[in-house]
Amino acid sequence: MKDVRLIQKYFDLNPQQVQQFEQLAPLYQEWNSKINVISRKNTDELYTNHVLHSLGIAKVVDFQPQAEILDVGTGGGFPGIPLAIMFPDTRFHLVDSIGKKLKVVNAVASELGLKNVKTTHSRVENIEEQFDFIVSRAVTKMPDFVKWVKTKIKKKSRHSLKNGILYLKGGDLSEELAPFNNVKIFDLKDYFDEAFFETKKVVYLPLKFRK
Repeated sequence: MKDVRLIQKYFDLNPQQVQQFEQLAPLYQEWNSKINVISRKNTDELYTNHVLHSLGIAKVVDFQPQAEILDVGTGGGFPGIPLAIMFPDTRFHLVDSIGKKLKVVNAVASELGLKNVKTTHSRVENIEEQFDFIVSRAVTKMPDFVKWVKTKIKKKSRHSLKNGILYLKGGDLSEELAPFNNVKIFDLKDYFDEAFFETKKVVYLPLKFRK
């Protein structure tokens, strides 16, 4: 399935969410012809490789209303845009160091009517706010990522998981995650049937509040 039915296979959606997810394909096809944020091959597999992959995080934690989530290196808006559709009462701050990608993100968010998405053209180190969770799709190795974001976690946790990082990665992560004794790995093949998810994971790392 290459449309919203793939999302409905795994998630209960209200009519507005169905409409918003349906709009993603034509929006990204249009924008990708102007600013390349997704490879052509992946445009054909948008709902599997980008949308459902992003929503793997929604299988791990149910974001609460008014929670604040930082998406680092969002690129074309993943995982932030699909998560913002899924959790309309949660606030998402999407950050990228490449401004033209955020032009696409802003256009998509505007077309979808997403009021819970904010974008910033910046390196994450320059973001001063603190968040319940920090999400990303494999922008760098975990030790480097932790250095970037370790001061950006709120003190009070109010979710089923303690505040921290939710990182979408694939492959063998044993060496990369060796420095962390409190990391937890969720295999996406346990949630989704498609072959794409065979080696894909959500890596969860709780982080303590730091001033």
